Amino acid sequence: MLKKLTDEKIVEILETGITEFAKKGLDGANINVIAKNAGISIGVLYKYFENKEEFFLACVKRSLEALEAVLKEVTNGEEKILVRAEKIIRAVIYYSKEYSDYINMYQEIMSGSSKKFAPLLAVEIESMTAKTYADFIKKAMESDDIRKDIDPRMFAFFFDNLLTMLQFSYSCDYHRERLKVYCGVDVFDDDEKVITELVKFIESAFTFAQSEVAHGK
Repeated sequence: MLKKLTDEKIVEILETGITEFAKKGLDGANINVIAKNAGISIGVLYKYFENKEEFFLACVKRSLEALEAVLKEVTNGEEKILVRAEKIIRAVIYYSKEYSDYINMYQEIMSGSSKKFAPLLAVEIESMTAKTYADFIKKAMESDDIRKDIDPRMFAFFFDNLLTMLQFSYSCDYHRERLKVYCGVDVFDDDEKVITELVKFIESAFTFAQSEVAHGK
C-alpha cells in the first residue's frame, strides 16, 4: 500500500516538474526523470496524477497560484495608482528572478509542444490579471487619480503587455539579450533605473489626456 504524501512533498514534486517542463517542454520532459529527481517512484507519481499532461497542468496551476499571491499583495490598498504601479513593477522583477522557471513554462504554452492547451490556459492565466488591473485602473479613474478618457480594460491589456515583456526580459534568454541591446549590457546591474524609467513611461500614459498633448503640426 502506497503511503500518502504530505502537502509539502506534493509541492516538491510539482516544483521538480516545473523545472523539467521549463527546460524541455511538455514533449521533451521525461516523467521518469521527474520522479527520480523528486525522490519518488513513477508509480507514486501516477497515483496522484493520471498522466503526464495532467501533471503538467497541475504544475501550471502551481505557478499561477504563486503569481496570484504576489499580485494580490501589491494591488490591494488605497495608494495612488502610480504608487501601486511601482509596487507591481517591483513585484514582477522579483517574481521573474525568483521564479524564472514559471515564466519559461508560460513561454512553452505560447509556442512549444504544450501550445495545444493555450486556449484553455490563456483564459485561466489571464482572467485573474485582467480583472485585477482593470479594477484598479477603473477605481483610480473614479477617484480622479488618472485621466478619464481611457477604456480601463484596454489600458489593463496594454499595462499587462508591458509587464509580460518585463517578466520575459528577466527570465528568458532571448529577451534578456534583447533588453541588453536596447538598454545596455549592464542593465541588470541597476533594477532601480529600470523601475524608475518604466514608471515614467506609465505615468505619461495614465495622466495626460489626449487633448493635453501638443502634437507638432
